[in-house]
Amino acid sequence: MELTVIGQDSENAAGGGCSSSGCGGSSDQLDHLPEHIREKVHNHPCYSEEAHHHYARMHVAVAPACNIQCHYCNRKYDCANESRPGVVSELLTPDQAVKKVMAVAANIPQMTVLGIAGPGDPLANPERTFDTFRQLTDKAPDIKLCVSTNGLALPDQVDELCQHNIDHVTITINCVDPEIGAKIYPWIYWNNRRIKGRKGAKILIEQQQKGLEMLTERGILVKVNSVMIPGVNDQHLEEVSKIVKAKGAFLHNVMPLIAEAEHGTFYGVMGQRGPTHDELQALQDKCAGDMNMMRHCRQCRADAVGMLGEDRGDEFTMDKVETMEIDYQEAMQRRADYHSTIEANREAQKKQTGEVFVSLSSLKSSMKKETRPVLMAVATTGGGVINQHFGHANEFLIYEASMTDVRFIGHRKVDLYCTGGDTCGDAETTLEKIIRTLEGCEAVLCSKIGYEPWEMLEEAGIEPIGDHAMEPIEDAVAAVYAEMAKDGRLEHKPDNIAAKAGA
Repeated sequence: MELTVIGQDSENAAGGGCSSSGCGGSSDQLDHLPEHIREKVHNHPCYSEEAHHHYARMHVAVAPACNIQCHYCNRKYDCANESRPGVVSELLTPDQAVKKVMAVAANIPQMTVLGIAGPGDPLANPERTFDTFRQLTDKAPDIKLCVSTNGLALPDQVDELCQHNIDHVTITINCVDPEIGAKIYPWIYWNNRRIKGRKGAKILIEQQQKGLEMLTERGILVKVNSVMIPGVNDQHLEEVSKIVKAKGAFLHNVMPLIAEAEHGTFYGVMGQRGPTHDELQALQDKCAGDMNMMRHCRQCRADAVGMLGEDRGDEFTMDKVETMEIDYQEAMQRRADYHSTIEANREAQKKQTGEVFVSLSSLKSSMKKETRPVLMAVATTGGGVINQHFGHANEFLIYEASMTDVRFIGHRKVDLYCTGGDTCGDAETTLEKIIRTLEGCEAVLCSKIGYEPWEMLEEAGIEPIGDHAMEPIEDAVAAVYAEMAKDGRLEHKPDNIAAKAGA
């Protein structure tokens, strides 16, 4: 049996989500979409898990006002120290935003997507939002335009959205039950009135569902974001996933609640916890039976710039942008050439893969016992390959390998172990935190790793592996899994994993 693997098929890559059997989507899952829509997903880093290894995005902060209040949100307009939605360093005018987009597109040629996601709600600021979109439609036609909204004002703005180069819309839908909604949204601002509690939540839900249906009828791809809040909506989101799929949503992104007390949100101050990695994965897997799942979301700032997982916004503050001279016509040609190189590399990776997976599937028939799945952490800076030093990683991508597939599970953020200088010492506390964050993983794949972290990882039951530098991630994960199977390490759980599972 030949394996279906994330990102190794151009049609699979377009799906961007996870089915119950694997990630990346399948051609069957995409057949209901027109070909031109599938093509638009191919280089969208948020809608395609495979594409996010290769392409970048940016957000511009032109929308300060919001028409609802969420217990998990606290907007900040001049903050450079937090990485979460609703936070920006600079609030921009539409003209400034356009100038910044042109500068970023010229200097980061892999940037393909411009989104407006706040710091408030873009559709609660329609003049600023659509002025930005109108200018970019004319001046930068090669950039995809996206908007992210809570959905309250969406039905009234669908026609305007369709007049621009916008074919991707994200709606945050945390519930379809007003009783649950009243626990998440203290109020909405609707028809010049503030409406509280269940009544307000009911109006919001109705508007979200209406807007979703209107967008999908017009052929616009809709991604639904849902914040998983333990004890509030975690048992309800599986129903949400079924309903939004039935109404035509393309992708579901179940995200963990961010609720640190220092953020000043209601949930943070009240001590509401976020989900564990295992809880989040379990819910995503349940929803995946009904919906393509997005698992690579980084819950970006409203002014994020660069690849998912990085933020180069400080390179493009307005004082710096004002000094840049941009010939965008020339930049567009450079961007086109750069994208051609990316696609050639993606095609080369697709051709390289195969032998590892065929040998792995052949191995399955020779095994006397069923082998269990294994979680592995990967250090990468992008490109779909293992190309980062362990000490330089501020996040690890998590993959699950089994005899049937290799699938992307999510990411885990960590503090940087190496901070410069001759050594990465005095980092034992940081390393201990990293090891706790990687709980459940049995291997770490990176380009290089120092002696001290190597030793501590081994003591924690996590195998450090530096033998697959510059190899495609899925190939390397499959190869490591095959070695584990040959060595007989997959017929039982190691002590650290078994103890956690209560074995």
